Amino acid sequence: MKISGPLLDCVDRESDLYKRLQEAHLRISKKDHDTWGSKASTEAAIRLNWIDLPYSSLSLLPEITQLVEKFKAKSRVVLCGMGGSSLGPEVIAQSHKKDLFVFDSTDPEYAKHAIGSDLKSTVVIVSSKSGSTIETSSQRALFESHFLEEGLDPIEHMLFVTDPGSPLDIEVRAKGFHVTNADPNVGGRFSVLGAFGLVPSALAGVDIELLLENSQQQLKLMLENPTDVLDVAYIFLTQCDQYIAFTDAGAAVPGLSDWIEQLIAESTGKESIGRLPIATENLANAGIGGSLTVAFAGTGADVVVEGTLGGHFIYWEWLTALLGFGLRIDPFNQPNVTEAKEQTALCLSEWGNQIPVFLPQCVDAGVEIFGDGQSLKDSLATFIEDVKDGGYIAIMAYLNRQDDVRVAELRSILSEKSGRPTSFGWGPRFLHSTGQFHKGGQKNGSFLQITGETELDYEIAGRAFSLKTLLFAQAIGDNRALATRKYPLLRLHLQNRRAGIEQLLKAARTL
Repeated sequence: MKISGPLLDCVDRESDLYKRLQEAHLRISKKDHDTWGSKASTEAAIRLNWIDLPYSSLSLLPEITQLVEKFKAKSRVVLCGMGGSSLGPEVIAQSHKKDLFVFDSTDPEYAKHAIGSDLKSTVVIVSSKSGSTIETSSQRALFESHFLEEGLDPIEHMLFVTDPGSPLDIEVRAKGFHVTNADPNVGGRFSVLGAFGLVPSALAGVDIELLLENSQQQLKLMLENPTDVLDVAYIFLTQCDQYIAFTDAGAAVPGLSDWIEQLIAESTGKESIGRLPIATENLANAGIGGSLTVAFAGTGADVVVEGTLGGHFIYWEWLTALLGFGLRIDPFNQPNVTEAKEQTALCLSEWGNQIPVFLPQCVDAGVEIFGDGQSLKDSLATFIEDVKDGGYIAIMAYLNRQDDVRVAELRSILSEKSGRPTSFGWGPRFLHSTGQFHKGGQKNGSFLQITGETELDYEIAGRAFSLKTLLFAQAIGDNRALATRKYPLLRLHLQNRRAGIEQLLKAARTL
């Protein structure tokens, strides 16, 4: 990797912290599961094989080559997965300009795009360590039923990536599906260089052998001379208290910021400490709110990290492990992700398949407001005023990230109007990313939920709820989890998505 930027001048390689990071680096290279302390030791003992993936994944290449040959007649590739199972393959496909539809949502309107209009030419990869993730299991059931309705054999159109011996592995093998096993001693967000990242990427047409070669080169360089990764870890620990803003602008790695956002947020956002990574549109927007800025090309950022995509993957994983050491937390667990799942399950249990009627405080031209304010503009202004000193804004949109993409413009608008670091996440996928930080990191977030009406819905075979009900249960479940912490919380429900987004953006711009 090539590292540059003005903050490198702040690195003190003679400091106690730097020397401790050097020691941690050596321990990580030896896969010492006690590196992060006794409390984290048990989890770390079964989560350190990501270090080996640049080389150990070579053993997967023959099987993956056979898969590519088997499904070569299928021109459309869909990946069903959440968090680390989807963000890695997405950035790989985008960076290599390959088509891969990533189905990481429970929104019915986005599901319509995932299903598409040509199932005969579609191959679906279902990626899940255990198969119990509610989004992925629902997506799987949805596709299986649609293939059957079209008179197609799901076995000829679906394959699975999962841990060996998992409930999903046992079930689908017994039914005759092809299964590629991942290394069970690798956590989801560290799995991009394993089966979870490589299988969908290869089916999309990416040269995964080159990806591994680049990661091997970077790993070799880090082991021989760890200065580049130690310097940036030192900067992240000493030159910012919370916020690191990333931008892909001008770089050949579109989507890398989103992947890093999940990796660092879910790994460090716990015990009321952490580093909140924020994916931004450009360098100018990244600097709002005093965030430390990171770019992957050009100049002007506090830190610029340039390299191959495979090199980036192992570099940022290693750096994240060092951050966990420096912050004295377990970088491999995610306790508050489970909390959100439990709240979702509780909503589904209470509702059955009937979403309850929620009465808003007021309605402004089709936007229902659940929070303070007598109008949409008033509610947004009040929301911004309530952001704590030193705090951040998190926008969470439970919408369709294809047709409703314009709502993402709200991130830069509210960041500029508030002067605060502002993140944007598509629900429910952010629950497997920054959602951990929201509840486990520093207690200074202000949360804006955006939900939307839809007449489209899909029944889920074997489930007592539909896709629309699941999406809403995830939104309300997370709302409940945040509300118990007394955080500033505003939910806006769009009675008409397109019109509501335009109204929302207009109101925000006039603050």
